Amino acid sequence: MANEDRTAVARQAAGAGAAVAVERFRTEIDVEQKEGKTDVVTQADRDAQVAVIDAIRESYPEDAIVGEEEDELKVIPDSGAAWVIDPIDGTNNYVRGTRVWGTAVASVRDEEPLAGATHFPALDDVYWTDGEQTYRNGDPVTVSTTDDPEAGVVAPTLWWDFDARDQYGRACQAIVDRFGDLRRVGCAQAALASVADGSLDGVVTNLRANPWDTVAGVAMIRAAGGTVTDLDGERWRHDSVGLVASNGHVHETMLDAAQEIGRIE
Repeated sequence: MANEDRTAVARQAAGAGAAVAVERFRTEIDVEQKEGKTDVVTQADRDAQVAVIDAIRESYPEDAIVGEEEDELKVIPDSGAAWVIDPIDGTNNYVRGTRVWGTAVASVRDEEPLAGATHFPALDDVYWTDGEQTYRNGDPVTVSTTDDPEAGVVAPTLWWDFDARDQYGRACQAIVDRFGDLRRVGCAQAALASVADGSLDGVVTNLRANPWDTVAGVAMIRAAGGTVTDLDGERWRHDSVGLVASNGHVHETMLDAAQEIGRIE
C-alpha cells in the first residue's frame, strides 16, 4: 500500500484508541504502578492498545507492532515494516483529569518513520503527518519562526526518577538561563506536537526515550520544518541517548542546554 494508506491507518488507529480512552476519562478507574510511583497504567491503557492494534491489523496483519503495554515488542526491528503505538501517552495527566494526553501511532519501515498520528480527544486536536507535511485538525502547520532564544518557550520532556532529580533541576536551570519561558507538559507526544505546530520552540531531554513516546512526534516536527537531534547534534534515531527538538532556528542554544543537563547511558 502507498504511504498515504499508512497515514490513513495511523489516523484511524489513533482515533480508535483515543475513543476507548476518552470514555473512561474523569471516571473512577483503578491505577496500577509499574516501575515507579509516577509510572502508572490503567485498564484503559490496555483496552485502548487493543483497539489500536485491531485497527492496524485490519490493513496490515503481518507488520510488527511495538507498544508500551502488555507483550508487544519494545524495540523497533532493524528492518521491515512496523507500527509504534502508545495507547495513552501522558497517563499521569489522564488519571488526574488533566486534558493533555493522547493516543500516538507511527508507521516505520527499516527504522525510519513513514507516517504518524496523535489524537488528543480531550483537547479536540488531532495531529498527523504523511512524512512530507504535518497537519492539525486538517490544517497544515509549521514550526515557529522564533530565532531569539530569549523570546523562546521550551519544555523539558520525559521524566527523571527520584535518584536523578538533580538532572531535572539542571534541565530547568539550563532552560531558564537561556530561554524566555519554560513549560512542563506531562505528555511527551503533546510537547513534540507543540513544536511541530509552533506553540513551543523546543523540547529537550538527556534521557534515552522509548520509541512510543517519541517517534510519531519526531516525524511531525521534521515534516513541519524542525530539527531533531541527539545530545551531540547528530540526527536523532529511536535508540539515541537524549532528544533535542526545535524549530531549527534556536537549535544550537537547545544543544547547549541539553549538554548542561549531563549525559547518561
